[in-house]
Amino acid sequence: MAETTKNGELIHLTAVKKIYNLGAEDVHALDGIDLSIDKNEYISIMGPSGSGKSTLMNVIGCLDTPTQGTYIFEGEPVHEMDDNQLASIRNRKIGFVFQTFNLLAKLTALRNVELPLIYANVTREERIELAERALDKVGLADRMHHKPNEMSGGQRQRVAIARALVTDPSIILADEPTGNLDSKSGEEIMKIFDSLHDQGNTIILVTHERYIADHANRTIHLLDGKIQIDEKNHE
Repeated sequence: MAETTKNGELIHLTAVKKIYNLGAEDVHALDGIDLSIDKNEYISIMGPSGSGKSTLMNVIGCLDTPTQGTYIFEGEPVHEMDDNQLASIRNRKIGFVFQTFNLLAKLTALRNVELPLIYANVTREERIELAERALDKVGLADRMHHKPNEMSGGQRQRVAIARALVTDPSIILADEPTGNLDSKSGEEIMKIFDSLHDQGNTIILVTHERYIADHANRTIHLLDGKIQIDEKNHE
């Protein structure tokens, strides 16, 4: 029988390991992770290079599956899923924001934000309405017909956040979202994440900057594939 998450619990990882075989050596990128994340939590994941941050993000984001252990997302057993099922979860329930923005250069902001809705078979009229609403939410209503090369780095990251929001996902997963920005633009992006959390969004943020992590209510510190510290930042 499939395991289920408790009421209010969005994500539950139990004894999760991710092992990569590199020739004669097995690398334990994740080494027994137990983690529970509730709806509307705002979590940052920190750790030095090689600590397992990216691997944990890939597992939570359904980009990869555990070698061992269980991962339950909204009652669904992710650890048992094939590639098509993982893709379905990603498209329906996870909004991704990356350090490098990952926008298509030839498309306007509006068209970039529309893309996930095309894959979800949403009608063109509804796509435009939802994309416009998402861009307005990140303060870019006046830039929606501009292409990425006509925008600043901060504006491009706002487009990427709007694209992550447009499908109304269960979680927003942000990987070093301020890594390519100057400090002023980075703080503006973090204010958007803070506002999205205030509006009820669940946010998981991967960062190596303490001042960025402190925007979250809870920080998970990883070391050698294990959770070293799981702390509340502020109530």
